[in-house]
Formats: sequence, structure tokens, C-alpha cells
Amino acid sequence: MSEYETDDEKVESIKKWWKENGTSVVAGVALGLAVVFGWRTWTDHRNSVSGEASAAFEQLLASAAAGDVKSTTTQAQLLRQGYASTPYPAFGDLVAAKVLYDSGDTAAAMAALQQVVAKAPDPALQTLAALRLARIQLAEGQLDATAATLATHDHSAAFAGDFAAVRGDLAAARGDTAGARAAYEKAITAGTGLPQLIRLKLDNLPAPG
Repeated sequence: MSEYETDDEKVESIKKWWKENGTSVVAGVALGLAVVFGWRTWTDHRNSVSGEASAAFEQLLASAAAGDVKSTTTQAQLLRQGYASTPYPAFGDLVAAKVLYDSGDTAAAMAALQQVVAKAPDPALQTLAALRLARIQLAEGQLDATAATLATHDHSAAFAGDFAAVRGDLAAARGDTAGARAAYEKAITAGTGLPQLIRLKLDNLPAPG
């Protein structure tokens, strides 16, 4: 004998099950549809924002290439204000920092780099900004600030050679010939981006003893 003897019993059983579970089923389906369409909406929005940020960054690059400091810094600010969820503000501040430094506005250049160090979503961008900041601090004679930046951010194997080169310059500026020599040698071994320059600095150090 089947579980239900008549079609009427089957219908009544279905009605009873639906009365007990229908609300949960509808809610589950609605939630599933909301998740699907919500995800699509979010993805479309994210792609749109990313495209807008990319276009704004292209404008910033054009301004930087033209040496237009005001436009470059304005574009960098717009990126920070409107597209903070993307990496473009960090890229914009890195470019703006170079333009500002080349124009002689060292304080503003360091401030732009500090923005990247503090807020960049990618650790590699933070480290790159810290390296550039340390170089400027050293060029400005801010030896203690340079040392602090190196101590805080020199933890990446990818940048080890370049950080070592800055450590060598810092040691040389402090009259620590032995420290400079060791740092320059490490820079060359670790793969600094300017090995010939570091070799020249190393060769120009006073002989040991």
C-alpha cells in the first residue's frame, strides 16, 4: 500500500506541509535571489568605480607629464576623496609626490608619501612610499627621521637592496664609514636598483683603518 491511500490525502498533506513550511521556503528563495542580484549590482558598481578611478588617474598622469603641479595635486585629492576603495589614490599620491619634489615643494612631497604609507591598501605600495620618503628625509638632513622610517618599514625582501643603500647613505652622513661600507655591500648583494652608483659610493669611502 502506498503511503497515501487517495489523491485527496496527498493534497491535504501538501497543504499541511506548505502551511508549516511555505514562509521559510519563500524567504529562502527571496534571500537567494537578493544575494545573486545584490552581488551582480555590487560587481557592476565596483567595475564602474574602478573605470572612473582609472580615467581620473590617467588625467593625473597627463598633468604630471606636463609638469602641472596644481592640476596633479588636485587630481590626487579627487582620487583620495572619491575612490578610496581602489588602489588609485596611492598611485596618485606617489606620482604627485615626485611632481611636488621636482618643483621644490619638499614638505608637500613628504606629506603625499606619508599618505601612501598610512593608507595604501597594498603593503608593497606602502613600502615603496616609505623608501622614497626616507630618501627625501635624508636629502633634507633629517637623519633621525630617516632612521625611524628605515626601522619601521625596512622589512621587505623585494626592497632590501634599496633600503640598504639608504642605510649606507645615512651611515656615511653620520660619519660611520664602517657602517656605510657594510650597508653598501649588502645593497649590492641584495640587488639595489642602482648597483653602479652604490659601487662608486663604496669605492669612494675612506680605506679601513
